[in-house]
Amino acid sequence: MGNSTSRVIRALKIHVAILLDGNGRWAASRGLPRSEGHHAGVGAVRRVVRAAPGLGIGTLTLYAFSSHNWERPASEVASLLSLLEGYLRAEAAEYAAKGVRLRVIGRRDRIPVTLIEAIESAERVTAGGRALDLRIALDYSSREAILRASCWMVSSLEVSSEEFARRLGQVTHGGAAAPDVDLLIRTGGEQRLSDFMLWECANAELLFMPRMWPEFEAGDLAAAVEDFLGRERRFGRLPASAVAS
Repeated sequence: MGNSTSRVIRALKIHVAILLDGNGRWAASRGLPRSEGHHAGVGAVRRVVRAAPGLGIGTLTLYAFSSHNWERPASEVASLLSLLEGYLRAEAAEYAAKGVRLRVIGRRDRIPVTLIEAIESAERVTAGGRALDLRIALDYSSREAILRASCWMVSSLEVSSEEFARRLGQVTHGGAAAPDVDLLIRTGGEQRLSDFMLWECANAELLFMPRMWPEFEAGDLAAAVEDFLGRERRFGRLPASAVAS
């Protein structure tokens, strides 16, 4: 990455969303329990959070646990939720010191009380962060969130995209409306959205990577952002070359 590109990147404040896919397959390919893949995936989370502010990322949303993941074996679900709780308790103080604001989006009525306490504590401790808005999607379903926000719109005095986005933030415990996603990354080789950030990804650039999530490095994130910067985002308009001619 050249110096000029680095300067451009640092000046950005883009929203990157990542589907953290491939933990279980990474573990299975090594003859390890799936839980070991999830533990290794936490290391990748730490790497991308550390790298994100320097890459011009202002908002980073990570898909940690889908509402559909409740259908997995109970032992794996329990391990995942326990891992998330430990992660939140372990990282909150360091994130606060580094200016990372941590929020958890999704439902909270089906997760353990101790996990809710860890979420609320981490959100409180990191509330002053301004370097990076880190959002962890937990028990999250975009379609369900859109449905619930639509029901709330019945009582709204304003009908607009901005008002709906605000309602969407409320039903997912995300607070104010999140900025639209600029770049969506999915690791693990699959090429689908899996009910993630459907409203916010309306105009997102998509990048599907074969690398499993536990193998994801800061350099992979930097390469993804550089790839994003090289794309022409027209939002329905003509290319600049066509307008000039």
